[in-house]
Amino acid sequence: MDGVRILTKDAVTDGNRIREMHQRKGLLYRSWKRTFDICLSCIALICLSPIFLITIIAIRAEDGGPVFFTQIRTGKDMKPFKIYKFRSMCKDADKVHEELRKEHGNTEVSFKLQDDPRVTKTGRIIRKFNIDELPQLFNILAGSMSFVGPRPLPVYEYEEEQKRYGERYIRRYSVPQGLTCYWQISDRGEQSFETRMQQDVYYADHCCIKEDLKLIVKTFLYTICGKAGY
Repeated sequence: MDGVRILTKDAVTDGNRIREMHQRKGLLYRSWKRTFDICLSCIALICLSPIFLITIIAIRAEDGGPVFFTQIRTGKDMKPFKIYKFRSMCKDADKVHEELRKEHGNTEVSFKLQDDPRVTKTGRIIRKFNIDELPQLFNILAGSMSFVGPRPLPVYEYEEEQKRYGERYIRRYSVPQGLTCYWQISDRGEQSFETRMQQDVYYADHCCIKEDLKLIVKTFLYTICGKAGY
């Protein structure tokens, strides 16, 4: 989906306003966060390179399809960017997305199934341990994401969120969107989209060095226990 549609006149105005919100965060915190992101992403890419290689081989061996999945997401200040993930679904997953949504009578902004038939065998394993998210280390290194922050929404979810809630949750876009936040360390299947947005706003209002480090540690523990996703 074309991410350029995000940048309407109203969106630009909103983007300027939430940029001011972010500037109110201390310079020390913002500098620390970016330095931390660069250093940790470089270390992680080196240390996790064997896992990258094994995952690439497994995905290619299962169905011969592309290794990576890319999608336009809504980032900080509502600017679109391309996110990278290891592909965990069948090659034509996007084509049957709306069919599954209608079949299950889903009316939420975000549509997720615990037993999604589109997920491959390899996909179930890498999702369980959040391995599918590892390519986002490149997003973090490039500066389009951070380790900690609200999960970036696909463009279609962002547009639907704006239609339903207007500016109610606009503060979630005042900080860099991240690899993990409160939603990642909770029972995602039991939470509504609106609850997730409320958590994101809470993070945007209360983010600090201590909170970021706490979320990273909790995410690590949650992941090694195999509770990451489905």
